[in-house]
Amino acid sequence: MSKEMQPIFIMSEGTQRTTGKNAQRNNILAAKLVGETVRTTLGPKGMDKMIVDSMGDIIVTNDGVTILEEMQIEHPAAKMLVEVAKTQEAEIGDGTTTAVVLSGELLKQAEFLLDQNVHPTVIAKGYRLASEKAQELLNNMAETITDKDDAVLRKIAMTAITGKGAESAKEKLADIAVNAVKKVMDVVDGKLSFDKENIKLEKKVGGSVEDSELIDGIVLEKEAVHPGMPKQTHNAKIALLDIALEIKDTEIDAKIEITDPKQMQAFLDQEEKMLKDMVDKISKSGANVVFCQKGIDDIVQHFLSKKGIYAARRVKKSDLEALHRATGATIVSNLDDLSDKDLGKTGEVKEVKIGGEELTFVTGCKNPKSVTILIKGGTSHIVDEAKRAMTDAIGDVAVSLISKKVVGGAGAVEVELARGLRKFSNSLSGREQLAVNAFANAVEIIPRTLAENAGLDPIDILTELKSAHDKGQKWAGIDVFQGKVTDSWKAGVLEPLKIKTQAISSASEVAQMILRIDDVIAGGNKGGGMPAGMPPGGMPGMGGEY
Repeated sequence: MSKEMQPIFIMSEGTQRTTGKNAQRNNILAAKLVGETVRTTLGPKGMDKMIVDSMGDIIVTNDGVTILEEMQIEHPAAKMLVEVAKTQEAEIGDGTTTAVVLSGELLKQAEFLLDQNVHPTVIAKGYRLASEKAQELLNNMAETITDKDDAVLRKIAMTAITGKGAESAKEKLADIAVNAVKKVMDVVDGKLSFDKENIKLEKKVGGSVEDSELIDGIVLEKEAVHPGMPKQTHNAKIALLDIALEIKDTEIDAKIEITDPKQMQAFLDQEEKMLKDMVDKISKSGANVVFCQKGIDDIVQHFLSKKGIYAARRVKKSDLEALHRATGATIVSNLDDLSDKDLGKTGEVKEVKIGGEELTFVTGCKNPKSVTILIKGGTSHIVDEAKRAMTDAIGDVAVSLISKKVVGGAGAVEVELARGLRKFSNSLSGREQLAVNAFANAVEIIPRTLAENAGLDPIDILTELKSAHDKGQKWAGIDVFQGKVTDSWKAGVLEPLKIKTQAISSASEVAQMILRIDDVIAGGNKGGGMPAGMPPGGMPGMGGEY
């Protein structure tokens, strides 16, 4: 008599698992949804998203990475696309929507091949080949610029700002972005280098975006610690201190026994003398402005004020470092070491009131390696979006200067790239040919989306674009305002090559990774419920709702 087989459990209770095609479909579906979410924000005619968090705070933006971060996506595969956006933001600062839309479309095209029983590893290999070829094609396609091409750099910055909330002031903001980047660019081992920390973006509600300005120095959200201090200091000599201008407390509990009121007075007099000595040391060095990272005692404030020294306290470490780069001042940790050599020189330090808040302007630096862009706008939402647009523009200009390679925008580069990839696919014999063709189709999602978002017929526009490129018009792109094909280079729609190469490589890598997953195991926790970070009801296809 045969015994019935007992089921064998190899995983803990509460573990949920999806395998094979179900796992692939669910992951692809999640990734496609992320791409669809941000797709409507692409291009000059892209729409904005309003995100309201649990606290009721509102964000209005069409910046891809901001949308995805604020949405707090939980699906594991969808999170991988958020990582693509974050990488794009960290590397360039712009092109996040492009990278995510491309990732979603690569998976959508892969789905058609899976339906035809093409194996996922074959598709992944084809995508890898296509990605490598795309890098080569893009590099050959790009035009070379130099750091003298200010007009080109301005157009790159304007292209980044177009379609954002700050578009009305794009000429002014583009000028500011180019000037700021060129001021803080460094040459290291004969190569240009750029650190975005050297450009401080300060937001202030009041006025309009057009009133934004570039300051050759630093703006601090600080005011003078004492009302008697001068509001304006010319030929400022700045001391940067990361010590407290206060009497230190003892490390252990100490008890002082006083038997005579005179002793009490002597104790207080001694304390005051110590504080006065601190001020004398600062004054002796020749400093007339002090920025302190820690606290400043009331008595010290009084004596500094008496000597006509401007002081601000609790200045952030990052601001002290920015002041060091802008003015050349050394950050001092011991007052006894403070000397004239440690002081930074600058034209002027003044206290300014903007939008009801006191700010300290440190301006007139001779060769500032750190500058501030003061961004203004009518409401906090407008200022926030203007700052995001400015971040994109600064990233684009910096990347263009470093790589010296620029391409035309408006969908031109994608149509030319798809054309080159299709030619390349003809040289392949195996099933990878299908995957390379699918990659070429996916790349065309960018011009297609630009047309759709502008209310144009994508089929007509794409047909016209392909025809123009077949005639050798390399930079033929979409004029979304006129609804026709135009030369994007002549129209001044320019982008750094690095945006495209980074978006292609990131999107391709994440698509390959998702395609190779055929088993999703959502580990059970000790309570047997859903693990943290899983959507309510589990992963789609796990039997729960999604």
